[in-house]
Amino acid sequence: MKKSSIILIVIIAVAIAMILVIYTDSSTYSTFTEAKDKKTELYVVGVLNKEKALHYDPVKDANHFSFYMYDNDSTECLVVFNGSKPQDIERSEQIVLTGKMEGDVFHASKILMKCPSKYNKDQVEVIETTASLGRQPVL
Repeated sequence: MKKSSIILIVIIAVAIAMILVIYTDSSTYSTFTEAKDKKTELYVVGVLNKEKALHYDPVKDANHFSFYMYDNDSTECLVVFNGSKPQDIERSEQIVLTGKMEGDVFHASKILMKCPSKYNKDQVEVIETTASLGRQPVL
């Protein structure tokens, strides 16, 4: 077999392997039940449970915010976010979380909120919040 043929076969094999890795890693929306089973970081979409209180005390810990959310299967779960409370989360129509389950609690690293626009009727405003990584508030 020619050397160029072997190199071409190796390049094709690497390309196929890369396509498979990208395809299997492509993110789709999951539920809290799937997050419990997978134990990896993924996206969960749902709505805020407005009947339960939001827990945020900036005096005690400015980088701890927790709330309850329903996923698309109507499963309720406690969500903990290591960052400040996103502005207007109470107005959100839908929330997309990036994070993973630890026990029965979902630890979010990012929160993406879809809120009704306050300027144009029938439009949606998207707000993204990322968790702080061990940063302390500056006094």
